[in-house]
Amino acid sequence: MRKELQQSWCSHLSWRATVRMTDLTPLFLLILFTGVELLKPKVFNVREGEIVVMHCQEADDTGLIWTIPSGQKMNQTSSASASADQGHMGVLIHGRNLVVLRASLGHQGNYSCSLGNGSSQIWFRLTVCTAQSREYEEWNQYPVTCYTQEPCTLYCPTANIPCANISGISSRGITWNKEGETSHSQSHFSSVQLKDSGMYICTRSYMHKGQIYYKTFAVVLNVQTDEQLGESVIVSPKQNQVFQVDLAAMMVIDCKAVMTSETDEVFWLSGESFVEEDDNLPVFYNYSWVKGAIGMEMTTSLIFKKVSEDDLSRNYTCKLQSDHQLSTFVTIILTPKVSDVSVSLIICIVGIIVVVFITTAVAFSKFKIDVVLFLRDALGCYGTPTDGKKYDACLMFYKSNSDVDLGKADRKWMKRVLEERFGYSLCLLSRDTSENTESVSGCIEQSRTLVLFPSSSDSDPGSDLLIKIWAALAEKNTCVILIKPETKRASSTDSASEVLEHLSQAGNCVVWKGRSSMEPKSSFWKLLRFHLSAPQHLAKLLPEESTLVDHCQQV
Repeated sequence: MRKELQQSWCSHLSWRATVRMTDLTPLFLLILFTGVELLKPKVFNVREGEIVVMHCQEADDTGLIWTIPSGQKMNQTSSASASADQGHMGVLIHGRNLVVLRASLGHQGNYSCSLGNGSSQIWFRLTVCTAQSREYEEWNQYPVTCYTQEPCTLYCPTANIPCANISGISSRGITWNKEGETSHSQSHFSSVQLKDSGMYICTRSYMHKGQIYYKTFAVVLNVQTDEQLGESVIVSPKQNQVFQVDLAAMMVIDCKAVMTSETDEVFWLSGESFVEEDDNLPVFYNYSWVKGAIGMEMTTSLIFKKVSEDDLSRNYTCKLQSDHQLSTFVTIILTPKVSDVSVSLIICIVGIIVVVFITTAVAFSKFKIDVVLFLRDALGCYGTPTDGKKYDACLMFYKSNSDVDLGKADRKWMKRVLEERFGYSLCLLSRDTSENTESVSGCIEQSRTLVLFPSSSDSDPGSDLLIKIWAALAEKNTCVILIKPETKRASSTDSASEVLEHLSQAGNCVVWKGRSSMEPKSSFWKLLRFHLSAPQHLAKLLPEESTLVDHCQQV
């Protein structure tokens, strides 16, 4: 556990217990008449008769002025000229340090340090406790836990003691005494035992002008039986967790850890530097803890008074430091929050894209036949076959008993429209081959599509030939388009009708409605041409348009 924990408690309780309205009056008047910003005073607690040092954090000690409870103002120059008076008061000034050599109730009160122009001021609150003060004994205790049969070293705290660079004051070393014993004790145990538990008083001695001054601390050693410590872990945040922050706004980020040893510490780093606990700084941290089921639950809070651009570029790391395991690090990432306007704009853009995509998909599904035919006709895109087939389609007629069957004249007209108007290369049984099974099979094999038209002629293929055609299609890369007549008659149940039903399921169907289907721009011709592949050659009777045959792909 951090040795400074009791000092923090001492500061809090002492400030609450000792502030009086008369002490606050000068501060109130200072704010009212000078406009100087009042910062929370740093609280110092010292036992009566002991030395204490207050350190001013101003960057430059030139022109630094100290104000003591009596209202007297002092600086380093006046210190040299009035050393006798200050020695009588027991107060010395060296650089940014104010030293009270032997604290008494007369030294208790508010102190401040400021630059000569009064641009900033730092306040201190000194509380002097009597030697019999039970509260001070509790506040001044620093706990240490060690385990039997293991080495254990006690360290004397360094809170508010003179720095080595203060001229005229020299350290005389440290002595240890165990409470209840008269002889000096040791501070290092090579193999600590349960009997070594207890309170140890460490005394730091200093000499100034032949006089000895001292500062005492109470270190409480708790020796426990040797046991396997559990692992201390950082629970949150996670490594590289992203925190969105508002610039110029306050932000608090908690680092939560479960610690199994009181000697473990959790603190924040900015890059490779320590983040301080000083709440006067723009970025600082504080901590709190509670006793948990498996250890101490520590929360160390990284606090930004106002998040700056510079903070976003820094790496902040929560570190768990332990003496019984490897240290653990968790680094966080700060990013600026996206404004509500930006979020709304993004949502609006995404919504528009989705609507456009859906509208385009619906429109294409509804008008895709017209789009494909437009690319073929208006832009002059025609097929470039890669399957080695000679014909675009094989045109055959099957016998049908419908009212809208194709007669001989209709069939001639159908062939002429396909070849001359739309440019399809057709394989016709009566013209290009004989009508035996082998010839029909060869015609189908050389065609990219087989088109079956209904006819009332008895010379058209019967069920036997249709069955053979159906069997041959399974082995050849040929598509099937079945032209079905629009009829209200009952369906025939003969074998030819069954074969036609199978062919319609295996291919595409287009309904022939008689005279209404003869118009080249009718839905019949649009659907038939859509199911047919693009013709290999330019149509003879098409309007004169510039074609892109050499540059178009098959539609």
